[in-house]
This record gives sequence, C-alpha cells and structure tokens, in this order.
Amino acid sequence: MRKGSIPENLNSVAERIVTACRSCDRQSDAVTLLAVSKTRPAQDLRAAYDVGQRHFGENYLQEALDKQEALSDCDITWHFIGPLQSNKTRDVAEHFHWMHSLERLKIARRLSEQRPEGMAPLNVCLQVNIDGEDSKSGVSPEALPALAAKVATLPNLRLRGLMAIPAPRGAAEDQRTPFKQLAGLLEALKDQLPDQPLDTLSMGMSGDMEAAIFSGSTIVRIGTDIFGARK
Repeated sequence: MRKGSIPENLNSVAERIVTACRSCDRQSDAVTLLAVSKTRPAQDLRAAYDVGQRHFGENYLQEALDKQEALSDCDITWHFIGPLQSNKTRDVAEHFHWMHSLERLKIARRLSEQRPEGMAPLNVCLQVNIDGEDSKSGVSPEALPALAAKVATLPNLRLRGLMAIPAPRGAAEDQRTPFKQLAGLLEALKDQLPDQPLDTLSMGMSGDMEAAIFSGSTIVRIGTDIFGARK
C-alpha cells in the first residue's frame, strides 16, 4: 500500500474491513481495528486519534509508556501485543487495558497479582503458535486447554480469547487455514470454559486481514497500512 496521510490510510483500512465483512455476511462493527503503533512517534498516534482511532497496540514497553505519558489527555485503549519478560509485568498490569501475547502461566500470575486494586481486570488473549514455528512465541495448540484453565482462575485477569501470528502465506485460501484452526481452538475453549467471556480472535495484519475476517477475526492488528513502512 502506498503511504498517504494517516487519516487517508485509516479510511482506506476501514473501507477494507467493511468490504471484507460484507463478503462473508458479517457486521463491520464486529471487527475492531487495532492500530499497531510500535516505533511510531506520539504525534502519529495523535493524528490517528484525531480522526477517531481509539485502540492502539504497542510491542515495546518503555516506548509505549513514553507515548502514554505524551498522550495522557487522550481516551485511548492500550493493547500490549509483544513478548513480555517477567520482570516487566508490573508496567503492563498498571498501564494497559489488553494483553494479547500471553503464553506462560508465570506471566499470567504476575499480571493478576500486580493489577492495581480498583482497576478492571486486564483483558488477555493467549498467543498460540499455530504453525509450530521455532521463531515464534506462543503456546502449542496441545498445551492450550491446560493453560487456559489455569489463567481462567486468576482473579484480576479476564480471559477473552486467542491471538496468533501465522507464517506468511500467499493465496487467500491458504491464509485462511491457520485462522480457521485458531477459530476452532476458541470454540473448543468455549465448551471447556463456559463461564469465561471468550469472544475475541486477535488475528489478521495488513497482508492477510481479509482472510482473517472471513475466518472470524474480531480484532485486526494493522500497522504498515496505517502508518507506512517502519523506519
């Protein structure tokens, strides 16, 4: 995608979401656009915010905290979507609304313990290594049910669903395969944990958003097609 202005790009992505939803008979408001703003300066986030974008995803903790301070006057829903070391959990527990990349029980326990009193539970998605790639983070599909059952018991977390970053694929039908697998894993978890609000599939990025929406995505994580190529 050739980079226009941030408002123009946001409008283009929003139109793609609407078109993708229509193609599979879904309501466009069933899909949340998460603007992946890692490495982008705070003024770029503000430009997106000024035209209505409210959900922003960050991978790098200190960078995100600096932006949160710079944008403290904005009503932003902050999503942490990167890997997290156990000695950094307090900042995520204290400053974010969502955590998409949860893959270990130790991290989950620390997030729950460190969530400040009076704050709503932290919304979490379990990251699944859907293709079994050594280079990717995430719990294996086989280990997912046990981890989900334990995370569901933690009082200051709200288990919302699953996240994945599949290996790149070319054709749309091939792109859909891992997304359909993730959707199937979520349906199995709903049967396993009927008391949990399991309503979220965080999947789909700039290159495979349409395939993800076709397969049931509820949050698409878009960076390049909003902010341009990372410098």
